[in-house]
Amino acid sequence: MNKRLTGLMNWLDEKNYDFAFIQTKANVFYLSQFYTEPHERLVGIIVFPTSEPIMICPNMERAQAKQAGWEYEIISYNDSENPWILLEERLKKQLSVANSIAIEKEHISYTRANALSNMYQEVTLTSVEEKLYSLRLIKDDNELAILKQAAELADFGVEVGVHAIKAGKTEMDVLALIEYELKRKGIREMSFSTMVLTGTKTADPHGNPGLREISRGDFVLFDLGVVLEGYCSDITRTVAYQEVSEKQREIYETVFKAQLQALAVCKIGTRIGDIDLAARNFITNAGFGQYFPHRIGHGLGIEVHEFPSMSENNNDVLQEGAVFTVEPGIYVPSIGGVRIEDDIVITKQGYRSLTNYPKELMIV
Repeated sequence: MNKRLTGLMNWLDEKNYDFAFIQTKANVFYLSQFYTEPHERLVGIIVFPTSEPIMICPNMERAQAKQAGWEYEIISYNDSENPWILLEERLKKQLSVANSIAIEKEHISYTRANALSNMYQEVTLTSVEEKLYSLRLIKDDNELAILKQAAELADFGVEVGVHAIKAGKTEMDVLALIEYELKRKGIREMSFSTMVLTGTKTADPHGNPGLREISRGDFVLFDLGVVLEGYCSDITRTVAYQEVSEKQREIYETVFKAQLQALAVCKIGTRIGDIDLAARNFITNAGFGQYFPHRIGHGLGIEVHEFPSMSENNNDVLQEGAVFTVEPGIYVPSIGGVRIEDDIVITKQGYRSLTNYPKELMIV
């Protein structure tokens, strides 16, 4: 039994819950190493406090689950079968009565929650998310090794993008080349929709790339990441094409120094909110506070945005092995925006950056 399943089983036993039903792509992978996109089909893991877990998945994916290392019972079904009937029959062979079922309340559909609750009379559905968040928060050595490789590929993606910048090239031209070169290295999936923004479009923190052409004096913002062996990376870099104005340079240097301020307090025991405030206070004191609209970062791992939220009101403290992003930004509508983002792991010595593409102002 792996430590992840054991940790969840012990928690279920302590809480006196009958079982947990896990059905999100990320948590199924975390507990089983089975990485799949089920679409509308049911894939889930049933974890009991003191007995072996069960997986339910389509027949067509049964072999993949076993290849991933799942060595326990699998309930498999064809598209002509109702998996909920099969699951209920199997559960009631083991538990004729259930009082409490732990579910991913933030991510389960009403239909699925209703199907579970209808299996047993007067059963209570409770949340398992907080426990899974705490388990996933601290990365082990294998996870860190994969995250480091994913970060190196994100560095490579930015490098490709920077070298592709030329007058007349569109945002989509550059984006397509980045993803093409990453696919040549074996990357099938990006962490999120790759972002290449130019000119004043960089002032939209979550802008949409299109057919805008790169022009002299533009900021060019790259935000991208890859999925490698189930783990995500996430990097942002902003460069300038051919020249920058004094205001652009001021904005860039403010963001760069703000990130350094935030990184300086990244160590075991730091209140997470203080990382955000280190950057936010610097940007505010420089006169750009109103142009920094988002938190300093987010947890990173199996999902590109996961626990914890790195916001100024988060009173949790950093622990060794936590991985997250640090990404201050300034976005001025009439000029453009700058964001600099790195993937960080907390170590005994402080922090280590997994992403390492240069951050000093680059004019290409």
